[in-house]
Amino acid sequence: MALAQASLNAPDRELERFRFRVALAGVAVVAAFALLLARFFHLQVVQHEYYTTRAEDNRISLVPIVPSRGVIVDRRGTVLARNYSAYTLEITPSKVDDLEATIEGLGRVIDVQPKDRKRFRKLLEESKTFESLPIRTRLSEEEVARFAANRYLFPGVEVKARLFRHYPLGPVASHAIGYISRINKRDLEMIDDNGQTANYKGSEHIGKTGIEQSYEFDLHGEAGYEQVEIDAGGRAIRSLARTPPVQGNNLTLTLDVKLQEIAEKVFGDRRGALVAIEPSTGGILALVSTPTFDPNLFVDGIRSDDWDALNNSPDKPMLNRALNGAYPPGSTFKPFMALAALETGKRTPGQAISDPGYFNFGGHQFRDDKKGGHGSVDMHKSIVHSCDTYYYTLANDMGIDSIARFMATLGFGQETGIDLEGESAGVLPSPEWKKRRFKRPEQQKWFAGETISIGIGQGYNAYTPIQLALATAVVANNGIMFRPHLVKYITDSRTGEKTMIEPEPLRVLPWKQSHVETIKRAMVGVNTHGTGTRAFAGAGYVAAGKTGTAQVFSLKGGDYKASRVKKELRDHALYIAFAPADKPQIALAVLVENGGFGAQSAAPIARMVFDYYLLGKLPKGVAEEDEAEED
Repeated sequence: MALAQASLNAPDRELERFRFRVALAGVAVVAAFALLLARFFHLQVVQHEYYTTRAEDNRISLVPIVPSRGVIVDRRGTVLARNYSAYTLEITPSKVDDLEATIEGLGRVIDVQPKDRKRFRKLLEESKTFESLPIRTRLSEEEVARFAANRYLFPGVEVKARLFRHYPLGPVASHAIGYISRINKRDLEMIDDNGQTANYKGSEHIGKTGIEQSYEFDLHGEAGYEQVEIDAGGRAIRSLARTPPVQGNNLTLTLDVKLQEIAEKVFGDRRGALVAIEPSTGGILALVSTPTFDPNLFVDGIRSDDWDALNNSPDKPMLNRALNGAYPPGSTFKPFMALAALETGKRTPGQAISDPGYFNFGGHQFRDDKKGGHGSVDMHKSIVHSCDTYYYTLANDMGIDSIARFMATLGFGQETGIDLEGESAGVLPSPEWKKRRFKRPEQQKWFAGETISIGIGQGYNAYTPIQLALATAVVANNGIMFRPHLVKYITDSRTGEKTMIEPEPLRVLPWKQSHVETIKRAMVGVNTHGTGTRAFAGAGYVAAGKTGTAQVFSLKGGDYKASRVKKELRDHALYIAFAPADKPQIALAVLVENGGFGAQSAAPIARMVFDYYLLGKLPKGVAEEDEAEED
């Protein structure tokens, strides 16, 4: 009976268990739907804006539009740097399965030279694989059409219209203008440090030297953007919106490019530098460093053989001698020494010494260039005939500390502040400088005998041509020093408004006018009856100047004969001047490396530059060397 009752209850228990499982499953289903509903609500409501943006980002691509770079012109409007459009054949390595096979195939359709392949591989090493890189630039219309007919054979390869930088005058003023080239890792860091990363999206070039570098953010402009709808395969469907780029600002320089061309021409194949300044403003009229180079070589990425030729040349064409070459000033230092003597009270204009042709100090004989000496020498004669003995004596009387203090006010041994990067400071010797320069205590001591050579612009003296030109301009301008600059004004590309680069006085030196006039009269005498007479004979204006010769190596008491010395060891020739002497419009410094006497090599160059600038007289050829007196 009990067994029968248990059998009757079994279905009830099974039913209860079934109902429990159904209820449990129902709860699980409800919970799952609740979770799905919550997730759906979170995605569709809470994060609606976020995912809408993500979806739009997947559908819409922002393509940067590179702005047109600003134009650079000289003070008369002559174009020095401009842009032009041309077609480029470009490969995106990340979209190409076999890069070498693709390049080989392209070579059967379009002329691809070994130099093009070399440049492409160099760019490939420096770039990210997803970037588009040029394999050929400046395609002709025929080449564009030929590629278009075979486009389907080359996935990842396309023709693009790009703006190219062009320097119409080639190597003229290349050290001043500079050049642009492809952006590298260091450039990217600089761009990021200046908060310009977004503005350089899509840009491939940047200023590397000269004005192109120092005014990069003015010249670059503002990048534009195009909103493009793309499909799932990443292909563009249509353009949705466009924000046009803003062209870079245009620059007008103080440079007179015709004067620049003439200055470069009259140097011929000689190495050297010339800096011409407008004394009343500090505007650079010419900035020459020879030999020069063609900046157009760098725009597409310079070929390795061209780079090797420039980089390995013994003439160092890439060196900006005007700003980076530091040379002993030689006798061009004497007018500044004489002015220092007047201002410190160590000499009066009429105070004279007797010059036997040498100066004895500490058992050593410092010789004058003129055997037998110059006789009785006052300040005027010391400059006109470049008497070394006068300045040996003066340097000893003044002492190195007094000399260094005065020369520092003229800008020697420090950057001038010109609006170009990479300027050298040169060396203004002093006991403090020597302590910083040398490590061993026995080398750090300043010896009184070292001061003697400083007085004639030798010894540790080492200044850049622009420092010499600036100091000359300060004397011409009666003690008012303006910061040298190359940019005259910046023109806003949107409004056309011109922002002048106002002349910036660095300092006004409290010199007595009578002292300045004494130095100016002596410098005029250099060109009328002194060491510069031959170079300035028959000039239609009065120029004030000073010749100089800088010793390259020690003669150890021997006589200097240029014909017996290797060319690279011959003396450097220097010349400083301003004209017209009464109302100076131009001041300059000329350096000819291994050129011998300044009166022989440097002064004739200055004469031809002055003739053009003041009289409009064009030179007939290279400046010829004069038979010169010692200077």
